[in-house]
Parts: sequence; structure tokens; C-alpha cells
Amino acid sequence: LSISVVITVTVCLARGDLIPAEQANEECLACHSDNSLSMTRGGKVVSLYVDSTAYNRSAHGSLECTSCHEGFDPNAIPHKAKIAPPNCRQCHDVPEFVKSVHGVALRQGVPTAPQCWTCHTKHAVQPASVVAKDSRICLTCHQRDGHVAAYLTSIHAKRGKLGAVNASCVDCHHGHDIPPLRSTSSPVNRQNIGATCGRCHVDAMANYERSDHARAVRAGTLFAPTCVDCHGDHGITSVSSQQSPVNRENQVARCLHCHLDNPDVRNRVGVSAGFVQGYEHSIHGMLHQQGKLNAAVCSDCHRAHEILRGGDPQSSVYKVNIPRTCSKCHEQIARTYEESVHGKAIASGVLSAPVCTNCHGEHNILPPTNPASPVAPQHVSAEVCSPCHSSVRMAERYNIPLERTKTYYASYHGLAVRGGSTEAANCASCHGVHDIKPSSDPTSSINKSNLAKTCGKCHPGVTEKFASTPIHLVTEQKQEPIVYYVTAAYIVLIVVVIGGMFIHNLLDFFKRAKRKLSERKHPGFEKTYSQELYLRMNVNERVQHGLVVLSFTTLVITGFMLHFPDAFWVRWIRDIGGVGVFEIRSLLHRIAGAALLIAGVYHIMYIAFTERGRKLIIDLLPRLKDVQDAIGVMRYNLGLSDERPKFDRFSYVEKSEYWALVWGTVIMGSTGIVMWFENTFASLFTKLIYDVSRVIHYYEAWLATLAILVWHMYAVIFNPDIYPLNTSCITGTLSEEEMEAEHPLELERIKAERRAEEEIEIVEQNEQK
Repeated sequence: LSISVVITVTVCLARGDLIPAEQANEECLACHSDNSLSMTRGGKVVSLYVDSTAYNRSAHGSLECTSCHEGFDPNAIPHKAKIAPPNCRQCHDVPEFVKSVHGVALRQGVPTAPQCWTCHTKHAVQPASVVAKDSRICLTCHQRDGHVAAYLTSIHAKRGKLGAVNASCVDCHHGHDIPPLRSTSSPVNRQNIGATCGRCHVDAMANYERSDHARAVRAGTLFAPTCVDCHGDHGITSVSSQQSPVNRENQVARCLHCHLDNPDVRNRVGVSAGFVQGYEHSIHGMLHQQGKLNAAVCSDCHRAHEILRGGDPQSSVYKVNIPRTCSKCHEQIARTYEESVHGKAIASGVLSAPVCTNCHGEHNILPPTNPASPVAPQHVSAEVCSPCHSSVRMAERYNIPLERTKTYYASYHGLAVRGGSTEAANCASCHGVHDIKPSSDPTSSINKSNLAKTCGKCHPGVTEKFASTPIHLVTEQKQEPIVYYVTAAYIVLIVVVIGGMFIHNLLDFFKRAKRKLSERKHPGFEKTYSQELYLRMNVNERVQHGLVVLSFTTLVITGFMLHFPDAFWVRWIRDIGGVGVFEIRSLLHRIAGAALLIAGVYHIMYIAFTERGRKLIIDLLPRLKDVQDAIGVMRYNLGLSDERPKFDRFSYVEKSEYWALVWGTVIMGSTGIVMWFENTFASLFTKLIYDVSRVIHYYEAWLATLAILVWHMYAVIFNPDIYPLNTSCITGTLSEEEMEAEHPLELERIKAERRAEEEIEIVEQNEQK
């Protein structure tokens, strides 16, 4: 303004016009102060009125009218018909206006192009400082653009304590030197908008300039966001306003507009659409959609302006910084985590240690109650703990016991969790969730002094003996010799017994099959048999057999469901049964076990209190002949003998199977009871009795199942002389042909007894005669 005054005075001095302006202007205002004074120009009535009061108060109030209105004789009335417009540049030399978008339009003759007085007005000329703060002047022309008119409701248009707007058009676009928006010299060009906003928003701009967004803008990336991409341009509202695109209510949609909907952004950032969209399905996203605005949104984790890649040490989502970022909402959990072995490791710079996102995920964070969450009870061991604790690299680097994961999955807890149980203990159940500490720490949940309390959460009433033996059972000679030797003994027993059964039956099958084929090729004399049926099993015995078959089959299925939870047939059952199938499995296993024991007690009563039962047990007692028969059968099947031994009511095959059933029922029943009431037995005898019982129970189950499949199934189904089924378990009888083939000595005895009875009857009849 001072320069303009100097120039004006200089011009006036040169012209000799320095007479009081008020006196010089009186003659003009004598006419032009009449508000009815007008003229017609181009068919339009143009007012010639000048408000003398406004003029005298204006920046030009000290100037004569003729200082601006030249080229005519002011004393000649009427004046010249066409008076040239004032030439403001005589006093105000503003060369930047000529190059501006307004100046260019003016030179090109654009009708709507602004003259100096369009903004500064004609006679009530305001100082530049006043005009610069009055955005209504700009809106006189630009209000036709809706997005520009939105300025009126923006936070910039609001007036502060001194009555001035927070930011006017000139603050952003400049005054006279307004270049086109796409010009690199424009203050609102993409490359310059940050510096423009930064003149007021110093701290925010300092943070933004360090961000990846700003770096991308400086690198010329067209889709990199500037201030206006997030906050808007003219209609910028306060962040606290619901109308703001970066308000907590709207912020997620604004961020996803680029990071989800723009494939160029996704490709540059290097994450998939599913990864970004995962937020919408997370606990944070779902709470946000429910209108709970205290739920975490993008800026809570990534910051508002200083947004950096996760690999940048200064980033709020850099691994070391994540606990601090999460602590803004989860303060108590963060403090607990800091005291844990993981928290201390990450604080000391061990980047392999887990932080919040390693366990909970990054965008798709789900609550532990959600079955899809990695920290849900059924997933936490496999998806969260195992990847680190089963890693050979991690174990070698940090001296972590490598077998912990393996032994857990081999335990009941691990098998149950793999089978779908949500109640069985997982890693967090014992070690804690966020407060995981080494066992040497007195405050650790797995410290020796705290184990009874920790185990007691699931096993109420347990004593210190319960937890006195290793929890992660390692079946090695040095660590657990009893479990090791029991396991080794059973493996040898299974290989020898089942292997021997298989070889025995294989030789027997080939011998019988060969004989069958020979009989077909060379049919000879066919012996005829009577139609008489011989009692093999009475109703009582068939009921006992059926109960054993049903309970044993149920035990096998439900037992191996626990040990092989990933088997195809187990997954099939789980898919059909749903979430609660594991609890049903456990219940059925116990019911079947009780049924088998009840069947055993019933059988004991049968053989003790019935004549046929007592005869049954006597006939099943092992004898020397059974050993001789077994040797004889092997010699016969190997072709070393031409005659196959003859069997009585029960052969060595059936006797061995019967006593194996008795043995197996006692072993499985006793060990099953120990595991059923593990709290009591482990508290009395330490956990070792449970571990030994579990090993015996498992391998005995294999021995019994394989014996049934290899030994019993061959005897009653796959034997070529019996196939497809020995129906005596259903009908209770055998034909004479079947008796002669399998039990010839019993058949001979039955016939001999009948002949003797007939002879006695004949003698008695003769005596009566």
C-alpha cells in the first residue's frame, strides 16, 4: 500500500494536481451524488451515482476523480459519450496479474473476465489486506461452481475471535498472481498444495512431509494423496464434524477409496484387496459399523499425517512400535504384555518375538470368541504358538525347547483341541494370554509353585503331586524311562502278535483257497449231510456277543477319533456332527466303556450261575492240545503234514481270542478308569500314573483293534470255508457240514452221546416189555 501511495503522489506531482481532493471532487459529486443519475449504454441503464461517504472512506478517498477518470474534459457537460475505463496500472503496477488466469482471460476478451474493480470495487475501494480476507468477493463470480460455493460452510469460512475468516480464497490461491490450477506455479497444484496448507497447519504439514504419501507426491505419483484428497478442497470441515470425510465416522470409507478401490494403489502398496478389506470384517470394523466411534479406525493405528510403511522404524505400525500403538486403546493389556517374556524380548530389539499383530492379525482382527479368529481356543495353539515354537530356526537361535509343540499335540489336550474341542486346554490356558513368562519367574503361571493353581482351573481339587511330573511328556529313555519302556514293550508286542496272526492267517488262506480251487477243477464224491442244525450260541450268549460288538466298535471309533482328528473319516463325522461332536464323542466313549465292563460282569455272572456257562468256561480253558493243534495247523499249511488237526468245541484260535478279550477288557477298563478320574489318581500317585495309563490304553487299543481285524475277521468272514459270514452269532446254530469242517471232535462227541442215549432208551424199552 505504501508503494502505491508513493507512485500516486509522484504522478500527481508531475501533473500539478496537488490541490485538496475534496475541493476538486465537489464539482463531480455535485451531479454524481444524485442516486438517480444514470445513462443508457448498450440498451442498459447504467447508474452514474457515486456514494461520496463510501468514496471518502476508501483507499482512494484522498485522490481526485480525474486521477482515475481521464481522456475527457470534465468541465464539458455532458461529458464525452464513451469514456475509457480507468487504467489502474498507472499507479498500481502489478505485473503478476497480467500472467494470471484472470489477466489472460481479460486480454482474450472473455466477457466474464474480472477487471481490477471487480474485486476491489469501483469507488469504495478497500485496502488489499481487507479484500484478501473477504472471500465473498470471489464468490460473486465463482459461486456458480458448487464445489467452490461449499467454502461458505467450511471451517475456513468461519470467523475467528477478531472477526476474520480462518482462511480466505487469497490465502490458498493468492491475490493477483493466480495461475491455472494445473500450472506448476499454482499454490494449489498437487506438488504445491502441501506447502500452501502448511503455512497455517505447520505441525500437520511437518508430519505429512515425512509420510509415504508426501514422498509419492514428490516422486510424481498421480494417485498419491495430498491434503485435499483426504480433507476435501473448498468444503473442508472440522475433523470433529460428521460432514468431514476424515471424521471417525467417515474416515474408513475415505481410506478404502484408494487402498481398496484403486488397483494402482494396491499394486504400489503391495497388499491384496482381501487384506485391506479384512478391516471391515474385524472387531474394529464391525464395532465401527455399529456406530461405536471409539472403535479403532485407520488413523488410530497408522496415524493421521505421518503415515509410513510398516517396515519403516519410524512407522507407528513398525513391529517394535505396535505394542505402543495398540496401547492407546488397550492400555492395561499393553502393560501386562510389556512384563511378559515376549514384551521384554521385543523391547530389547528381538524382532522375532511376537507383538500384538503376530497373534491377533493386522486388519482382520477378530475377538477370541469368533471361531475364525486365530486366537480362538481351537486355533491359538496351531495358528499362533506353533509357527514359532515348532520352528527349528527359532529353537536354535533362542534356545527354545523344540519338542513342546509336538508333545502338546500328542497329549490329550492337543488331540482334543485338534478334534474340535473348545474346552480342552490350549497353550494360553496354562501359559497365559498376554502375561506369558518363563517357568523360572515366580509370578509365572507355570512356575512350580503355581502349577497346582493353574491346573486347578480345569482340574479342581488337584494337589501338587498332580503337577509334579513333566506336563509336556517326552517319551525318551532319559526323561521318562517308565513311559519309554512301556511304549517300547507294546510296540514289540504288537509287531510280534499281529505279525504272527497275519502270517498264520495268510498261510491258512492260501491252503484253503488252493483246496477250494482243486475241488472245483476235479470234483469228486460229494458227501451228503443231514439238515440238522447244531446249537453254537444260545440267546443269552448272543446277547452278550452283541453287547461286546456294539460297545467295542463304539470304543474303537470314538477312541481313534481323538487320536487321529485329521483323518478323513473323522473330518466327515465332524462336518456332520458340527461343533459339539467332540463332547458327544467323549460321552459316547465313556458310555461304551461302561457298557463293555457291564457286559464283562454279566458274563462272569453267566459262567458262575448257569450250567452252560460253567461248561463254557471249562471248554475255553487252555490245554496242551491247543499248542499241539497250533503246531499241527502250521505244519499242515506249510505242506509238512497231510492231515489237519481236528478241533473240539473251541479251537486254539477261538480260545486265544477269548482270553485276549478278557485281558484287553481288564487292561482297557482299569486304565480307562484312571484316565476318567485323572484328578483323583494323579493327585494320589502323581501325573505319571495317568501318563502310563494313557500309553497302555492307546497301544492296547491298537493291539485289540488289529487282533479283531486280522484274527477274528478272518475266522468269521474271510475264511474261504466260511465266507461271507459265520452266521452263528445271529442264528445261534451251525450246519452239520460247518460243524464237521470246524469242530469235528465236538460233532463226533454229540453224535456219540446221542447214540448212547438211543441205546439206553432201547434197553429201557426192552426191559419194560
